[in-house]
Amino acid sequence: MERVLFDRVRKNLNRLPIHIVRNLQRWALQVESLGIREVRKIPGYHDEPLRGDRTGQRSIRLSRSYRAFYTEIEDEGDEVNLIQVEEINKHDY
Repeated sequence: MERVLFDRVRKNLNRLPIHIVRNLQRWALQVESLGIREVRKIPGYHDEPLRGDRTGQRSIRLSRSYRAFYTEIEDEGDEVNLIQVEEINKHDY
């Protein structure tokens, strides 16, 4: 199961611009080393809780046009579950 999931994630990451993948990797490494609660304090990510259909999720900015959506795994402390990376177009909202 893990291998299938990993392949799917890798395939989706290949569709993103390289600078977005690098920003996501940088964020993931910081979460791993500092913990999600400390990384939330970094102003450049604009980490914020979401409302509406995405209640319970949070988003970070990877660039002006890309956001990553995640949830915190409460039982595991500082672990997160990345849901998706999405291009945000100002004409869509």
